[in-house]
Parts: sequence; C-alpha cells; structure tokens
Amino acid sequence: MTTQVIDNQLFEETKGKNITLWVLQVAAAFMFIQAGYMKLSGNPQMVGLFDAIGIGQWFRYLTGSIEVSSAILLLIPSLAGVGALLLLPTMIGAVLTHAFIVGGNPMPAIFLLVVSGIVAYGRRNRTRRLLK
Repeated sequence: MTTQVIDNQLFEETKGKNITLWVLQVAAAFMFIQAGYMKLSGNPQMVGLFDAIGIGQWFRYLTGSIEVSSAILLLIPSLAGVGALLLLPTMIGAVLTHAFIVGGNPMPAIFLLVVSGIVAYGRRNRTRRLLK
C-alpha cells in the first residue's frame, strides 16, 4: 500500500461515529458556554465558589474564558479535538477541587471530563492533521 492509501484509511470516520461525536460536542459546548458565562458574568454562586478555592477571582475569569473558548472550538470541525484537549486539564482540576477543597458533588465535572475525553480521542486524527 502507498502512504496516501494508509493515510486515507487512518483518517476515515464512520458516519455513526461522526454523528455521535457531533451530538457530544454540541451538548458539551452548550454546557461549557453556560458554565463559562456564569463564571465570567460574576454569578454570586461562582464568586463564592472561587473565594472558597482561595486562589483569587482571576482564576474564575481564566476558567470561564477557557470554558467558553473551548466550547466554541468544539463547534468548529477541524478544531473540536483541540477544544476537547483544552478542557481535559480544566475538568481534572474541577474534579480535584470538588473532591479535596470545596466539597460538593463532583459528578457533573466527572461527566464533562469523560465527554471531553471521548471527543478528544474521537477527533484525535483531525487534531494530528493540524500538527503536520
């Protein structure tokens, strides 16, 4: 086989996989835009949460900006994997923060971490193409 044939096979996606990933991407984008907006708009609950974390309100703005910008990337076909990769450390931090600092239910963060991981893995070939 030639290199071109191998490359084409490497980047093939089934229609079902693509539809599933798009559903996850759109749902995650909606949730991250909503969460990021709450952080960036100064929602009192978010201000209190980040006060409890103790790093400072700048971290709320950073986290909200990452969530909103990554959500937008999830909706751009060639950049969806990049958006998901940016969300992975953010959501790992959210899970650890809930588990060890502020308490509360970490399940929403775990769910979004898993969805981000699935999208990052599912779009890995598109992300690799960006690096070539």
